[in-house]
Formats: sequence, C-alpha cells, structure tokens
Amino acid sequence: MTDSNSETIARPGARRGGAGRHAGRIWVFIAAIAVIVISAIEGTIVSTSMPTIVGALGGFESLTWVFSAYFLTQAVTIPVYGGLADLYGRKPVLLFGIALFLVGSVLCGMAWRMDMLIAFRVVQGIGAGALVTLAQTIIGDHYEPVERARLQGYISGAWAIGAILGPLLGSIIVTHVSWAWVFWVNVPVGCAAAVMIIAALHETVEPHQRRIDYAGSALMAAGTGVLMFVLIQASALGMLTILVLTATSVALLTCFAMHEARTPDPILPIGLLTNRIIVGGIVLGVAVGSVLMGSTVFLSLYIQGVMGLSAMIAGIAVGASSVSWPLGSFIGGRLLGRISYRATTFVGLPLLAIGVLMLIALTPTRGALWTGVAPMIIGIGLGFIVPTFLVAVQASVGWENRGIATSTTVFSRIVGQAIGAAVFGGLLNAAVSSHAIDNGEAINRVLSPTLRATMPPAELNLLVQEIATGLHHVYLILGVLVLVVFCATLALPARLRV
Repeated sequence: MTDSNSETIARPGARRGGAGRHAGRIWVFIAAIAVIVISAIEGTIVSTSMPTIVGALGGFESLTWVFSAYFLTQAVTIPVYGGLADLYGRKPVLLFGIALFLVGSVLCGMAWRMDMLIAFRVVQGIGAGALVTLAQTIIGDHYEPVERARLQGYISGAWAIGAILGPLLGSIIVTHVSWAWVFWVNVPVGCAAAVMIIAALHETVEPHQRRIDYAGSALMAAGTGVLMFVLIQASALGMLTILVLTATSVALLTCFAMHEARTPDPILPIGLLTNRIIVGGIVLGVAVGSVLMGSTVFLSLYIQGVMGLSAMIAGIAVGASSVSWPLGSFIGGRLLGRISYRATTFVGLPLLAIGVLMLIALTPTRGALWTGVAPMIIGIGLGFIVPTFLVAVQASVGWENRGIATSTTVFSRIVGQAIGAAVFGGLLNAAVSSHAIDNGEAINRVLSPTLRATMPPAELNLLVQEIATGLHHVYLILGVLVLVVFCATLALPARLRV
C-alpha cells in the first residue's frame, strides 16, 4: 500500500522509501537532527563528568573502558544496521536502535559499580550504531541530492552543537544535579524523536524473498570488532597480542568476504565495492578520520604539553573546527547546486592543505591564535569535502543499497580515527622513549600544571622538545593524508552534478 502523499522509489523484491514532498518530511528531518544531536552529545558529555562518576562508583583503573566500550560497540554495529535498514526498512531498524540506546542510557544512570556502567555502555553503544547512520540515510531518502546538499549545513551544525554542548552540559549536570542525568538527559529527546518518526515516516513494503544474513553480520561484527579493539587499545597491548589479534581480524574479514561472495542475500553486496564513488568515500573517510584525530586530540597535546597553555585554550582551539565545519558545509551545499561534486571538493582541498601546513609549521612561539586558526581552516575545508562526498555516495546507489552505502562511509571515518590514534600515539611514544622509561608517566607530568612546575628545567625542556618532535612527525603524516584526500576526490566523475 502506498502513501498517497509520498513519492516512492521501488523495484521488485525491494523496499520502497517514502520521499514525499509534504509537510511530514519536515518532521522526519527534525527527528533525524534530534537523533544526530543526542548521539553527538553522548560521545562527549561523559568526558567532563567522569571524575564525579569515578568518585561515586570507584573503579578508576577501568576508566578508559567507559569510553572504549561505547565507541567500540557503536562502530562495529554501524555497517550491520545499514544492511538491516536496506533489508527491512529504515523505520523499524532506527526505532529499535533508539529504544536500545535509551534503555542503555537509563541503565547507565542506575549503575552501582563501574563494571556495571561499562556493561550498560555496551548496550547503549549497540543502540547508538543505528542513530547517525540511519538518520542521514532517511534524509537521503526524503530529499533529492540538490536539497540534500543544502541541508548538510544544518546536519553538520547539529553535530557540532552536540559535540560542543556535551562537555559543558556534563559539567553543569554533575555540579548542580546528579551524575545519572548525564545519561538520562537523552531520554526525553530520544522519545520525542521516536514519536515524530512513528507519526511522520511512511515506508511501504513490497513482498520479497530476501533473508537476513546472520552469518555475514556475525563475521563482519567480529572482524571489525577485533580490529577496532586492537586500534583503540594498541598502547596497552603487547606486540605479540597485537599481531595475533590483527591476524584474527584479517582471517575473520577474509571469511566474511568469501561468505558474502557466495550468499544470495549478502549484508554487504560485494558489487558495491566496484562503485568508484563508494570506494573513494571509504578511502576519504579513513583519511579524514585520521586528520580529525591529529588536528584535535593531538593538537591539544601540543598546546598543553609543548606550549604550556591551559586546558581551556586547548579546548577553544580544538573546538574551532567543530564551529567552522558547518560553515564550509553550508557554503558547499549551495555550490553543489551550481557546480559538480568534484569541483566543490576542490574548493575545500586548498583550505584543508593550508590548515595542515599551518600545523606542520607550528612551533611553541607561534602562540594560541595560530593553534586556533589552523583547525578552523581545516574544519571549513572538510565542510566542503565530507558532506559533498556523502551526498555523492547516496546518489550513486538506489534505495535498496543506500543504508549500507551510508553506513560504510560513516564507519570508515571511525576506523580512520582509531588508526590515527594508534599510529600518532606510537609516534609520540617513540619520540619520548629515548629519555623516558615510562612514556605515559612522562607525558602526564608535562601535561599536569602542578607536576610540570616541580620538574627540573633541563628535564622539562628535554621532554617538551621530544614531544614537539613527535607531534611534528604527526603533522607531516597529516600532509600525506591531504594527498590521499585529493586522490579520493578523483573518484568523483569530473562532470557529475546533483
């Protein structure tokens, strides 16, 4: 049965997605934005709340797993949700993800021990895997590419608001209310989004014979899960453990590829990997994820560890890219209506290159303004590039593959961030290891204003110089990644337009 107010995309044996030109899609868009905001907030709100949570629950030694458990489970479920949404429709899969996310949020606020909080973060993370990916997929279903391009500024703005608001909101909550509300604040927004989706999102199902690919889903989740675990925990694992787990991941993903090539209803159609735009989007996502890690987290280390400036200044500088990204996305969306996909990305590439070159040229004497301008320019450049590529990826496939195409692109960026954290952390440790027995402890002393003040000047200067050298190597790699981004944009046909 077809919604009379909807324009549907259908093919035999597939799902049909409503792309109705009516007021209902405005509510769908608002719901999608709300879902993106709560996902972005949840990724950052816990950061400023953890000292209070540790004080209440104990378990400081497991602190990092509060973050890792959430991001790891979120990452590995993203491609699975994308495939399920193509098979069963966006609406039921997204509602399931929202429900699981909210149940996990409620349970996190009720945790009585740190190990229980980590377990509940796993539940929350599994649900979170559906949020951003399917929200963006639904927007792709309901708006034509030219409209989608214009909306990217709002989407990026929603993500930036969530990322920036999270730490501030977290600090206010733990100061004036209870730390449990750090998690419970998601519930009313998530419920409102679910109600709007139930009321306004209409999908029509055609009879089909496809079956869910349980084996493929399990192999993909296991293979990517092991890989993400190695990347996230690389600094805490021995070399033998890293090699064994990496080999295990490769074996699982190889089995997954072989299975997908044989099964009649694959969760990830191998044919998608022959689509040059999708492959380019995956390469771009990995490169951009690493660039973001180098220009935010590791820039913060430079500002505090090398320049000796405050955490507040570091926060302002790092947040500059989150503020400027929506600006680039907004302007880029307008350009997409007039020029090609590739030409729009070429507007952002010089800006990305300039920002990275500023990081390569960074020295302790450059000052706080330099460290703020560089990520701001990088953010504007990526605002032109990343949303443009997402619109191109969504436009390059039909409704029945749009979910997995979108989720794969989003997932590749998370993998890039994990790779960047592992590689850049290794470079920094290598730079400090020649004079410090415990690299982590040495860096901690430099980053702590109290401990830094007690260090002998000669030792402090030596460590600062070594940290600066290690981070300079990180920024040189960012320069190489700019070239990778350039090569990825060449996957976009020169004259392809919305």
